Amino acid sequence: MSGSNGKYPSSDGNGGANGIIKFNRKCRDVVFLIFFIAFWVAMIVNSSFGFNQGNPLRLNFGLDYKGNVCGGKHKEFNLRELELKYYVNPNQVYQSGLKNSGVKLSNARTICLLDCPIPSEDSLNWVCDYPEGDIRISLDDWIDMNYDYYADLTPELRNSSLQLQGPCYPVIFPSVNVYWTCQFIDRPSNVSLTHWKQLNGVTINDDMVIDKSIHNSINTRSSVLKRYVADVGKSWPVLIVCGGLLPLLLSMLWLLMIRHFVTAMPWVTVFLFNGLIISVTMFYYMKAGWIGNDAISPIIGEHDPYYHVSAREQHHIRAAAFVMTCVMIVAVLSSIAIVRRILMATSVLKVAAKVIGEVHALIIFPVIPYAILTIFYMFWLSAALNLFSSGQIVRNDCNTNCCAYDLKAKRVSCDDCCGYSIHYTPHIAASILFHLFGCYWATQFIIACSSTVIAGSVASYYWARGESSATIPFLPVFSPMKLLMRYSLGSVAISSLIVSFVESTRFILEAIRRRLKGADIMPESWIKRMMFHTSRFCINCIELTIKSVNRNAYIMIAITGKGFFRASEMATDLIISNILRIGRVNVIGDVILYLGKLCVSLASALFAFLMLDTHKYKSSHNKITSPLFPVLACWGLGYVVATLFFAVVEMSIDTIILSYCQDAEEHQGTAHYAPPLLIETFDEQNEVQRIAQ
Repeated sequence: MSGSNGKYPSSDGNGGANGIIKFNRKCRDVVFLIFFIAFWVAMIVNSSFGFNQGNPLRLNFGLDYKGNVCGGKHKEFNLRELELKYYVNPNQVYQSGLKNSGVKLSNARTICLLDCPIPSEDSLNWVCDYPEGDIRISLDDWIDMNYDYYADLTPELRNSSLQLQGPCYPVIFPSVNVYWTCQFIDRPSNVSLTHWKQLNGVTINDDMVIDKSIHNSINTRSSVLKRYVADVGKSWPVLIVCGGLLPLLLSMLWLLMIRHFVTAMPWVTVFLFNGLIISVTMFYYMKAGWIGNDAISPIIGEHDPYYHVSAREQHHIRAAAFVMTCVMIVAVLSSIAIVRRILMATSVLKVAAKVIGEVHALIIFPVIPYAILTIFYMFWLSAALNLFSSGQIVRNDCNTNCCAYDLKAKRVSCDDCCGYSIHYTPHIAASILFHLFGCYWATQFIIACSSTVIAGSVASYYWARGESSATIPFLPVFSPMKLLMRYSLGSVAISSLIVSFVESTRFILEAIRRRLKGADIMPESWIKRMMFHTSRFCINCIELTIKSVNRNAYIMIAITGKGFFRASEMATDLIISNILRIGRVNVIGDVILYLGKLCVSLASALFAFLMLDTHKYKSSHNKITSPLFPVLACWGLGYVVATLFFAVVEMSIDTIILSYCQDAEEHQGTAHYAPPLLIETFDEQNEVQRIAQ
């Protein structure tokens, strides 16, 4: 055979059993491997901070007047059943809603209850502080008494209660459970007010402000984000089933279908994609309230059907439904546009199907990176929940002129009536961003390792003349896996880091763009606007180019054992010199594979909607405030799992095409090792004839 042209290793060199595949390698990109290991050490330290400081209960439940988290177990009181935060002093709530009053709702006195109190129809109900000091009843008895021991108070304590200084407070306003906070309804009970006035209680303010003050607190951006994160944590069974097991089964089924029904699979994929994206969009319509009567509601439990409360989650799900409508229209029209090109994709997929048929271990191999990612995601999600809920509970520094009776001190105290809040430091935000970046980098790293191993296995098949000969071991994935682990982990680490960095940069710039747009600070001149939108387009192009180069670099790393940058250069040279040949047969195949991944991820999202629609996730404790984040999480996990398994087909096609190009370069334009199916695919006349038919 003729020698190499100098750019690539020769197939008659010292490559080992398969000629061109080099086994006498050395470690590459060691510096980046050390950096990756240091990154993982930092990830563990960062996560340990979250586990030490965080408490996921804080994401949903509020704090009481002692600084305890509702729904948790504490030294003084076990509040596990008492999840609802209730504002006992209505005047403090009223004052916090007034402009320039200087009173903040976070300083209003709160207590944890089992349910939201309602005014009595014939008397006056009370909500009293936790029993302690001279109030010698247990917490369970206090709950059974509907939190009311006013009748057992001394005259002194009764008089203090009538001044709204505790330890008991009147229930004047009805309230409803809105995201585990009792929100007042601005319809005071006339019977309760009458009894209160007969007892000579202080004046209680009655205004719409009392309703809006709590409502605004519930709908702050930070509160909504906490609830979204909590939704993901509470829906972990949905993530396991719809984000893990279901895409695993569907991806393996798709590979088997490609193996045995390759001609029909492109058509099946296109039709399934259209059906799934329409179905998922319809579910968004249902949750937005545009179809049927199953819209999400911020109110938990039974309530007056004529009383409605708005929340940011409702606006977000409607925005998501609108976005899905636009995506659905574009996707359906695009899939229709490529129907005439599907025959080209069939030719390319046939080559991959033959490889899968010959190298059987390729179907099973993705289970290994799948298991690694599963373990990593479980650890990562647990750490993320704790990081988002980390922070220090501190007493607020307030100048509010208020007093409250202290049952332990047996006196009215005006020194410590400020409320409690969770103090977040800037380094917590940095820890969360680092944790998010770490997840993306680790995911890209595992996918890159999997792709490199698959590329090495397929290259062994190609350079053995496409036959199941003795040169291909029974489990060919073990040899490239060993080579990767021993020599090329640093190369894979730097390639996945570059993708993660570019993607993170694009995400940050997009977030800044939205902030500027929301603040109405967008460029005014058409030149600046053109530059602004051009920069976005360039970043997207750079991202796609880097992903494409990386994918082909993995192939050259698996074949030659070179470092990442040298392998990228070799792959780029091959692509440029054969751009017309590669592009013609590979673009449509990539589109079909992309639609296949979307089919798996859309099916995961669809089943997530179905699981979240059960009673378990609509009850008080496990209620999901919105299916938006859990569904998106299942969608993303499904896409990652599909990427792992579809890489078998994707990398098989790319590896064989690049190997074909290198084979042709070495042998004056004639590929000696190419399978007959591949030669037929590259035959332009046959391709034109198939399209015409």
